[in-house]
Amino acid sequence: MPRALVLAVLVLALLGLGWILWGPKGQRGLDPAQGARFALGREDAPVTVVDFSNYLCGFCQRHALEVLPRLKAEYIDTGKVRYLFRDFPFPGQAQVIRAGEAAACAHEQGRYALYHEVLMRAAASWGGLQGTVLDRYLLDLAGQLGLDEGAFARCLASERHRAGVLADQKLATDLGLTGTPTFFINGVRYGGFLAYEEWQRLLEQALRTP
Repeated sequence: MPRALVLAVLVLALLGLGWILWGPKGQRGLDPAQGARFALGREDAPVTVVDFSNYLCGFCQRHALEVLPRLKAEYIDTGKVRYLFRDFPFPGQAQVIRAGEAAACAHEQGRYALYHEVLMRAAASWGGLQGTVLDRYLLDLAGQLGLDEGAFARCLASERHRAGVLADQKLATDLGLTGTPTFFINGVRYGGFLAYEEWQRLLEQALRTP
């Protein structure tokens, strides 16, 4: 076999191996729960769910508004599940990054979950806004929820939570995630919207697994 052909075959083989090891499934050894900033449920719950969502994703909105409240009542509030939230803004979505910062500012006042829900519910109203107009809208939402508007405005202006949002985005990319919502149930990955009945099946299965 000509030497050039041997080299070509070797290169293709190495490329194939690289795709298997580091392709769409992402880097090995990464923990999707590590460093998560926002959580519901007991730290010692037997099942951990990690939710990578995007505020402008329609299926994420359906999950947050239709499914998550039921999960909270049946699994999170009963101590069976710890639920972690992570931001996954797509490239070019500056407004989603800003919304993630705003939710983190709401977290400083103990209202992350509520603000997260309202951002999902009102996405059609703020999704096309940018700059100071978007900031005014996010501040108005905070006021409607009874947050201290002065503290919230100072937090948002400081941009101190931007690094956390971008870290979540990088982790999603490193994990090989390409869409939202993406969930990890005790480290096992599931993509797309899951009906509540499917959540029940998966969580009950996880609860039975030692």
